[in-house]
Amino acid sequence: MVHLDGNVLAGTTSGLFAFDATKARGQCAACADIATLGEAMVFGQPMGYVTRCRACGAVLMVIVEAAGRTQLSLESLRWVQITGGAK
Repeated sequence: MVHLDGNVLAGTTSGLFAFDATKARGQCAACADIATLGEAMVFGQPMGYVTRCRACGAVLMVIVEAAGRTQLSLESLRWVQITGGAK
């Protein structure tokens, strides 16, 4: 299956976070890989995005948009590090 890079999440996450989520670093709970979310593999669907670890493919984050609501699940994202403060 073809994937996009994590930078595709910039628009969607800008309404959820007060920082650029694509530049935030995080650690995969499954394999301990550390990378920016912009480096993750993203699979888009009509209702949202599935973000997978670039190293092992574990699901890091799921964003579902439907009926005027956004649901966020941080499945295997152990932590997120934000540098540079808010946007």
